[in-house]
Formats: sequence, C-alpha cells, structure tokens
Amino acid sequence: MLHPCTPDFLSALGETHPGLLRATAPRDLEEPRGRWQGQAAAVACPRDTAEVAAVVRACAGAGVGVVPLGGGTGLVGGQVMAQGPVPLVLSLERMTALRGAYPSENVLVVEAGMVLADVQAEAAKLRRVFPLSLASEGSARIGGNLAANAGGVNVLRYGNARDLCLGLEAVLPDGSIFHGLKRLRKDNTGYDLRHLLIGSEGTLGVITAASLRLFPEPAARVVALLAVPGPQAALDLLAMAQGQVAGLISAFELIHRMGYDFLAEKLPEIAVPLSPVPEWSVLIELGLPQVVAPEEAMAGLYAQAAEAGLVQDGVIATSEAQAAALWRIRESIPEGNRRIGAVSSHDISLPLSAIPDFIPRAGKALAALGEWRINCFGHLGDGNLHYNVFPVPGRSRADHDHQREAVKTCVHDLVHALGGSVSAEHGVGRLKVGDLERYGDPAKLAAMRAIKAALDPAGIMNPGAVLRG
Repeated sequence: MLHPCTPDFLSALGETHPGLLRATAPRDLEEPRGRWQGQAAAVACPRDTAEVAAVVRACAGAGVGVVPLGGGTGLVGGQVMAQGPVPLVLSLERMTALRGAYPSENVLVVEAGMVLADVQAEAAKLRRVFPLSLASEGSARIGGNLAANAGGVNVLRYGNARDLCLGLEAVLPDGSIFHGLKRLRKDNTGYDLRHLLIGSEGTLGVITAASLRLFPEPAARVVALLAVPGPQAALDLLAMAQGQVAGLISAFELIHRMGYDFLAEKLPEIAVPLSPVPEWSVLIELGLPQVVAPEEAMAGLYAQAAEAGLVQDGVIATSEAQAAALWRIRESIPEGNRRIGAVSSHDISLPLSAIPDFIPRAGKALAALGEWRINCFGHLGDGNLHYNVFPVPGRSRADHDHQREAVKTCVHDLVHALGGSVSAEHGVGRLKVGDLERYGDPAKLAAMRAIKAALDPAGIMNPGAVLRG
C-alpha cells in the first residue's frame, strides 16, 4: 500500500542529503496539453546516481510513490500523478554531465538529465550525428526520451530511441543500481534489462545515464516539399525513393491541407511555398554521401515521380536556409494544433499498406458522431500518424467534452481492427491505461504485470502509469 509523502519523511530525507529537495514549481506538475494537474509534496533533485538510489531506497522503505521527471514534455500524462497518495517527484535536472565521448566507437555517454538538443550538440562537436529529433528537443531530456522510447522524424533511417541506445545505468525500485552502461553492439548475457527499462516510462526504475549510438554526418542533405494526389501516391513515392536512394532517406513526412489551414489561421508568418496549397503533400529529406549530388538526386526523383503521376508540384530547397524554412512548416503544425485546441488527439501507427484505407474510413466513421476538422499528418515512412480531431469554426473543444471518449474509441477501434497500435511514439502514460487494457494482448499484459510485481512489489515507481495501480 502506498503512503503519502509526509513532512516528517521530507525532513529526514533533507537531513541526510542537504540541498536535495526543493519546493514544487508549476512546471513540475503540468503536462503540455493541460489535461491533468499533478500533485507532489516536493521535488528531489539528486546530483548523482548514488543520491538517486538513496531517494528511491528511502521511498521504498516508507511506501512513498516516486514520479520521475525529465523535461516534462510527454503528451500522455506519464510525468504527472493527479490522484492517489501524494508522491515525491524525482527530477534529473541536475544530472546533465557528459561522461565520455568515443568518436572511434561512435558512442556518447551522457547523464539522463542532459537536454536532447545538448546531446545533439555534443555529437556535432565530434562531427557525428545523434539522430533522435523531436519538436520538443530544446527541453526534452534524454532519460525521458529513453523512458518513453521516443520516435521523431528520423525513425525511418535510424530507428526509435531504443535503437540508439547501447547501454543504461539505472536505479531499480529497491534502490539498487543497475550498472549496464556498456558500449557493446553484441552482448548476449541473458535477459536484456536495457530494453525492458526503455519504454517502461519510469515504472520499473529511473534511468540515470546512457551510452548512445552516433552516426557519421551525411556529406550533404536535400529537403523538398512535394504535392501528391493522396496518401496512396505518397506511399508509392516512398517506395520509388527507397528504390533510388535506399538507406539514404532521413525523413518522409505526410502533411494534410488542414495543417496548412491551421497555420494560416494561427501562425500566418509560416508561409507555405506551394500555390495552390495542396490537399496532401510530403516533406522528404535525403542525407547523402559525397559521391551523390544532392539537388540532382532530388530532381531526378521528382522527375520520375511526376512522370508516374505521383507528384503534382514541388519545391526543392537549394540552401540550408530554405531547407530550414521547409522544416519549420512541419515543426510548426503541432503548435498550430495546440492553438486551435483538439477534441481528441491520436498517436497511432498502422501497417503502411493500411494507411490509404484507414484515412477515409476513419473520416466516415467520425462523421457519424458529428462535424469535425481532421488534421492527419506524421511520419509516413514508419507508419506513424498523428490523427487529430478538432471542432469546426465557431465551436471549441469544450463544446465536445462529452464526445471526447467516443471520438477516441471510434479512431482506436479502427486502428486496432487494421492491425495497428494506439500508441506509436508517445507511450501509454496515464492517458492510455484503459486503451492498453482494451486492445492489449492478454498474454502480454499478464507478463507485464508479473514483471512489475517482481521488480516493484510495493508499486512505488510512477504509480498509475502504464498499468493500473
């Protein structure tokens, strides 16, 4: 049974570890979409792994819940606990050190509190790339990225966060330290606790440091925004691009016109360089070796795609400034969404061939529930769509509060029926606990509960996230 974090508990912890605790600030208890307001007695800010272990060990002994906090950018409520006995928040904000750089191995070893953009910058100093890239990379912390198995725009070429991690150091729920911070590509010594902890969202332990894979910088890159007739044409274009430049496609993003309409309404300074604005378009980036001329490669792809009827119009960036401007369009779409205010947002993945069927079927199913604006966009190259449902002009999302669950269920039922996932890259958190129970494989759920009970029998680690408490 969990117990609240009391003043006496905090006093004892503060006496043994001076300077460890601070008062909560609004940013510690909020999540970006404003769906929950968390609670906490205080925030523990350990300076090293030993202090993390001491905090967790004390909480385990007292039955106090621990809510790990990285950058607080998660979108499924995994970082805030709104109900239950008041927990202690454990922030990794002080643990930002670079522990080692190994350019000959293409490895960087960092503490979990390092901001993702700083990880990228450290890699750049070595003339390497750490390819995990997210809209929130200026504030998201690498420990949280790993805990959620973050995706982002480069998954098509480099994989999810778990594919970029060679080893972990972590504190387990009893306060013991897992010394798994290896730099090995091959290590078949039993169960892989690294992959168990990655994606566990702080429910099985606290990641304190990671060995990360780096990659050589591409000699050149080229970015283009291409108008396509529809999602099927976009998939055909992806297949064509893979045939021409296999392994060199860094990103392949699908964008619906609604995203552009929202930018025009809320962020008019973000200009779309296609006229007329297309119903569907693709943002594609190639990262190329020296032997391939970037603009010629993209122009050749465009010409072949146009001849096949897969592309109707397009803009190919001829400078870094133009490439950045095209990416700014894509990266501004989530902010446009936020300013409009979604009734229900869905982070889903589907088999690639199912996407052209899913999009019209989902629109038709939702029309039976009312009138909506739908912004469908995302990482088409890896099958991850952000399928977000908005009120029509003149109405607000508050007008549809009573329909939010029905809208979500409508979308998720169809995703499940088509063999997809209702959580592609944002995790389960607290938002999707019911979805995991509804759509999850029973054998998998039983195994997950058994693992949780074995590693965290007192249930102190991020209570209520991923699995119902």
